[in-house]
Amino acid sequence: METEKQNNLFFRFEDLRLYHKALDYVSWVYSSTELFPDSEKNGISAKFINASQSIAIYIAEGSARNKSQFIVYLKMAKTSIRECVVLSAICQKLNFLSEMSVEESKTTLIELTKMIGALINSLQRSERPNERPNEDNDYHSAIDTAI
Repeated sequence: METEKQNNLFFRFEDLRLYHKALDYVSWVYSSTELFPDSEKNGISAKFINASQSIAIYIAEGSARNKSQFIVYLKMAKTSIRECVVLSAICQKLNFLSEMSVEESKTTLIELTKMIGALINSLQRSERPNERPNEDNDYHSAIDTAI
């Protein structure tokens, strides 16, 4: 029982709704790109899948860092989100995705962007001026707020 509790606390990013929303988006991208022409499996399909995966990966990687580094990783996740916006628009232009699918993608990406922004704000708010911050405690309180 104690080991199970320790395992649940070890990878804190797994408690973030943001992380699970990112995983849901990866799943959506995989499902959507299955319908693309075989000639695109190593082209735009692969780029779209990689960009979507990067969102979740940067969240996970950043969570293992100190607070300021976590913010950098969250900003990199936002860069991957913008990449997904462009890739979905390209896919629509190539008639691989419908307008409705692109809107669904964009809605999810906007929500992810807002969630990341809120987490960044929470992490930045937890810094105290004129005081050496306790990175671990501030980080955990910011994560707890975002969960």
